[in-house]
Amino acid sequence: MDQVLKDEAAKPAAPTAPVKGIQVTENAIKKIRSAMVKENISPEQGGLRLGVQGGGCSGLTYNIRFDTQPRERDRVFQFGDVRVFVDPKSFIYLHGLTLDYQETLMQQGFVFVNPNSTKSCGCGSSFS
Repeated sequence: MDQVLKDEAAKPAAPTAPVKGIQVTENAIKKIRSAMVKENISPEQGGLRLGVQGGGCSGLTYNIRFDTQPRERDRVFQFGDVRVFVDPKSFIYLHGLTLDYQETLMQQGFVFVNPNSTKSCGCGSSFS
């Protein structure tokens, strides 16, 4: 998946209840579903794995890929026929995240709207 990964730091908005877990927009679900078909990933067993790893210009980098099954300690989030796996360490940084997919004239890709992000870099895939 060669899409641009972009982080949108928390922006002031009307007060709402904190989001529990991970949210995925309808646009992102459609893109994940079609990509899973192309990658021959079974929706009954596999899913999208979201994570973070050290590195990047802001300290942490988003990691997104498909996995054939969840791992033992993963948190599994179900969105219709699409599952999202998050390991316990990454969940600390991704709790409350909304994953979106946007297509514009200039770029297309997954967008991470992360309320835990205090700053991000110009490349959009690194945050702290």
